[in-house]
Amino acid sequence: MVNEEIDAPEVRLIGENGEQLGIMPSAEAQKIALEKELDLVMIAAGGKPPVCKIMDYGKYRFEQSKREKEAKKKQRVIEIKEIRMSPSIGENDFNTKLRAGQKFLEEGNRLKVTVRFRGREMAHTNLGEQLLKDYAAKCAETASMDKNPKLEGRSMSMFLSPKQK
Repeated sequence: MVNEEIDAPEVRLIGENGEQLGIMPSAEAQKIALEKELDLVMIAAGGKPPVCKIMDYGKYRFEQSKREKEAKKKQRVIEIKEIRMSPSIGENDFNTKLRAGQKFLEEGNRLKVTVRFRGREMAHTNLGEQLLKDYAAKCAETASMDKNPKLEGRSMSMFLSPKQK
């Protein structure tokens, strides 16, 4: 709450430089803020009496939004990228998928590697598991395995996450 919005009969007042000015009626506190051409801002409404501070409210809001933008800039959303293969994948195709996966990991994303089984391939799930383990072994220097290969329905998948630098 700011200026006239403050409806408490008494407030604990803090000056613009952080000094304690004591407990006084809110009308008197507003008068002091008006004389200094600043705003009376309620900081802690739950206090007995509520705590108010004399400050430039516009400047305060501007600095607060600036801090929030700075914090947002430093945030990094980690995405999960997926690479799909079949158990009968060729060597060159495997290497292409491997390079794509390593690129995703270098960007800091998690990677889900999936092998899809079709028809009679379900009888040879051990080939898919070996393929995933080879993939993880070749990515070992840039990534660590989060989840071991696990069969879910007609697909087997594992998760890799980038190693911390």
